[in-house]
Amino acid sequence: MKQSYYLYKSGRLQRKDNTLEIIYKDSTKKVIPIERVEDIYVMTEFDFNTALLNLLAQYGIKIHFFNYYGFYAGTYYPKETLVSGKLLIKQVEHYIDANKRLKIAKSFIDAASYNIHRNLVYYKNRGKNVEENIKEIDYYRSQIIKCNSVNELMGIEGDIRKVYYKSWNNIINQDINFEKRVKNPPDNAINSLISYVNTIIYTRVLSEIYKTQLNPTISYLHEPSERRYSLCLDIAEIFKPLICDRLIFSMLNKNQITEKDFEKDLNFLYIKDKARREITIEIDKRLQTTIKHKKLDRDVSYEYLMRLEVYKLINYLLGDEENYEGFKMWW
Repeated sequence: MKQSYYLYKSGRLQRKDNTLEIIYKDSTKKVIPIERVEDIYVMTEFDFNTALLNLLAQYGIKIHFFNYYGFYAGTYYPKETLVSGKLLIKQVEHYIDANKRLKIAKSFIDAASYNIHRNLVYYKNRGKNVEENIKEIDYYRSQIIKCNSVNELMGIEGDIRKVYYKSWNNIINQDINFEKRVKNPPDNAINSLISYVNTIIYTRVLSEIYKTQLNPTISYLHEPSERRYSLCLDIAEIFKPLICDRLIFSMLNKNQITEKDFEKDLNFLYIKDKARREITIEIDKRLQTTIKHKKLDRDVSYEYLMRLEVYKLINYLLGDEENYEGFKMWW
């Protein structure tokens, strides 16, 4: 079974026949059969050579790079082997046509906000004081269908997120004052945690898109950009409440992560290495968590749900499905 590998200790990654050899600065080594590698996450300084990159490209393995603070810096994206001119044209058509674009963007926000709502209901049923937040979000969700532009829709999405984040102080048991989402840079432990976990999911979505003929730079909710794979941002919106937010709530409420796991002198921007490892381990566990899929009538993992989402979008763009509806939690 393929899996993701995270590199936390500095060293060198090189090709050894048809395997990957990791040589750490402390001289310890690890050899990994190439067939087992899904993608690689480089969380610290590492040396590479062209022989290695050629091998990774041959097997379609992505390398995701993170900076000193643990935030996403970029991806080594091998040459695409799955290409479709027909699908590319359809992707562009649905972006250029304002009505088609808006329809898809609404589906992303409708699903994401529904999953946010489900999170709040989950914690309301566990005695958390989030009733007013649920009512406010229900109101904003009712406005999604009325939006006449993507900009207007993004405004509604921002209102939903503001209300949602206000509820976090009631959900989280630790005494961490979290008033609003701040990204560049994060200004407290929770904002740093959100940024870190979200970027992991962003790269996981990118890996799933790479397995298809979709172009990750053509998006519908977020504006396409030369410096990012914006379609990953679109699809990640759906899964952040399910995977990222619930993981953060759980780890903080179980004291697996506390403010001690952040460098206060750096305004909580730096998450200590031990905490980063624990977070990524928990993310992998959640991605392998399975549920009984309603339509498929079999158990599928959260990770596979992301792949199914990509294929749903493809089928809609190609006209094989009349509508595209983003994934919504039912538990």
